[in-house]
Amino acid sequence: MGKSLKTVGLISDTHGVLRDEALHALQGSDLIIHAGDVGKPEIVDALKALAPVVAVRGNIDQGAWAAALPTTAVAEAGPAIIYVLHDIHELDLDPLAAGFHIVVSGHSHKPSRTERAGVLYLNPGSAGPRRFKLPVTVARLDFGQTPWKVDFIDLCSMAT
Repeated sequence: MGKSLKTVGLISDTHGVLRDEALHALQGSDLIIHAGDVGKPEIVDALKALAPVVAVRGNIDQGAWAAALPTTAVAEAGPAIIYVLHDIHELDLDPLAAGFHIVVSGHSHKPSRTERAGVLYLNPGSAGPRRFKLPVTVARLDFGQTPWKVDFIDLCSMAT
């Protein structure tokens, strides 16, 4: 990984379901980050067929396969160092002081982009089963322009 990465695919909360639309939306990514609640190991394997994957364990991820996933991870992508965890409420460090440019989390199932103290906080939303009236989304982070571009992709609007 490293400096040449331009596009990072962000996915979270698949809960054992990997939609074809999610795979299509993440195609062309130089790196894919899964922010937890994967649901089953085959999902990580399918994502690895598209690009290198950084995945963390979420609260529903249980068993031997899930124990192999870390609870937090660090990814270097393009000009950014990214901190990954499942639940933003479990963030136990100051990202700015620790040298992180971006924090990626999941858990809430709500896609969001906020910036605080120069750190970009991203949640790609949930790409798994629809929950409540929340959208089913993934995100793409593009380092090819400044400021960095984040696109949220509604997977249900892609369905044919």
